[in-house]
Amino acid sequence: MAEESKPVYLRLREIIAASILDGNYSDGDLLPSVRALAARQGANPLTVAKAYQCFQDDGLIVVKRGVGMFVADGASRRLRETERRRFLDSVWPPVADQIKRLGISAEDLDLQRV
Repeated sequence: MAEESKPVYLRLREIIAASILDGNYSDGDLLPSVRALAARQGANPLTVAKAYQCFQDDGLIVVKRGVGMFVADGASRRLRETERRRFLDSVWPPVADQIKRLGISAEDLDLQRV
């Protein structure tokens, strides 16, 4: 799905997931409030709430009433496993096919930049 055609809440979910995977938020860390993230991303607070709800439904964040939302214990590991599986199942196969089609070698890819 092209980035611009993705629903905003899914794009926000990807931003939050990347922040967790990049180590900006670790297990147990307080996440930005709905209003703070909405202001930072220029999004509607209801859309941010929907993105957070997806994480809550998946058990990746926990809500402490009156305190805030926190990255759940083990969330970064589970998120990394899920994203890795999605990449290998959905993203990589067409990339690998294109690499073969174009005759790109490992040297061409310069994997040391990764």
